[in-house]
Amino acid sequence: MLKKILLIAMGVVGALLGYAATQPDDFSIERSLVVKATPEKPFSLVNDFHQWSRWSPWEKKDAAMQKTHRGPASGVGAIYEWQGNREVGEGRMEIIESIAPKTIKIKLDFITPMAASNTVVFSFQPQDEATNITWSMSGKNAFLTKIFLIFFSMEDMVGPDFEAGLANLKMLAEQ
Repeated sequence: MLKKILLIAMGVVGALLGYAATQPDDFSIERSLVVKATPEKPFSLVNDFHQWSRWSPWEKKDAAMQKTHRGPASGVGAIYEWQGNREVGEGRMEIIESIAPKTIKIKLDFITPMAASNTVVFSFQPQDEATNITWSMSGKNAFLTKIFLIFFSMEDMVGPDFEAGLANLKMLAEQ
């Protein structure tokens, strides 16, 4: 009887690992929102990591989060490092491209809870007297991540935070 249970358990684990191996190697998440402001206003709020405490949804998840800013105050080379609770983890962001007021590209490295390197892009497209802001994140799915994503959706985990952040940007940019 114990042998049967062990064989069934090994079969289930094997099936899960096999299924995980078939999952995509890459992921991408994207959200957009129209803001009644010129692109310069929301661009400046994203291009300066010192401003992120005003709109980032993760800043609100850990009031005691330790933050370090290095490099220039904004734009290419600006670095933001954080260490926080279980919800925000530990990581580092660096602006690697900044084309005012159109695009900001960020190299995002998570250290904990799960190591990962991703690319974040903010684009600011004028739309009549408003701006369409698009926030995207893309990266590679390590095998451990593929196993995790069998049970959890990246869209469900990160999408609502992107939406909250964009809503906060909208509120600030429209003031």
